Amino acid sequence: MKTAISIPDKLFRAADQFAKSHGFSRSQLFSEAVAQYLEQHPSGQITRQLDAVYSSEPAQLDDALSAMQFSSIDKEEW
Repeated sequence: MKTAISIPDKLFRAADQFAKSHGFSRSQLFSEAVAQYLEQHPSGQITRQLDAVYSSEPAQLDDALSAMQFSSIDKEEW
């Protein structure tokens, strides 16, 4: 997909030079840069959904449920 973006001249020149010196196009450089940025900065949608679910619930363990869960685990020798 083609798109138009505005970036500072200095950044454009640096990106253009970097792409040329590494043997790929500006489009490839920008695509890879955006992909890397998105990977490193997830949208947080899952966290927001979990926060919404658990924000209305008490933040403590039910003692009876916890005891049942622990008693259901087999003992292992290490």
